[in-house]
Amino acid sequence: MGWLVTRATNGRAGVPDGRAGRGGSARLLVLALATALGLLAGGIGATGANAASVCAGRPAKTLKFGTGELRVYRTRSYACALAVAVKPGARRKMSVQIQPRGGRPVVDRGNFTQQAGPVTVHALNRCVRVSGTVSGKTGTTGWILC
Repeated sequence: MGWLVTRATNGRAGVPDGRAGRGGSARLLVLALATALGLLAGGIGATGANAASVCAGRPAKTLKFGTGELRVYRTRSYACALAVAVKPGARRKMSVQIQPRGGRPVVDRGNFTQQAGPVTVHALNRCVRVSGTVSGKTGTTGWILC
């Protein structure tokens, strides 16, 4: 009786749910190997301006400036932005800001090696204004995505 209280089942009496024992360990090992392989495959050649975006949605605008690039993405309801350094490497001051019309800006700033952001705002039927800074050089949009 103590076994039924301390051990979860999958709905069938007396059958463990698969999270313990050799089957669970094998699944965890396969998951860990698949994750490592995915990181290795995705990490090769995915640096700098060629890195895959962490924002959801489709690219809406890209603005290049002296030391970086400001990228804006859009889904139906949200807008997302990030500032990416042209030459990643040493830590330097970076920031990205996105503001929906009539709302407060969302900011990510600090010392980064590759990118600042992503920052996301709810932008259903709203324009947004985006700015990004990399090593003192700034790129700014006006009101976009209206």
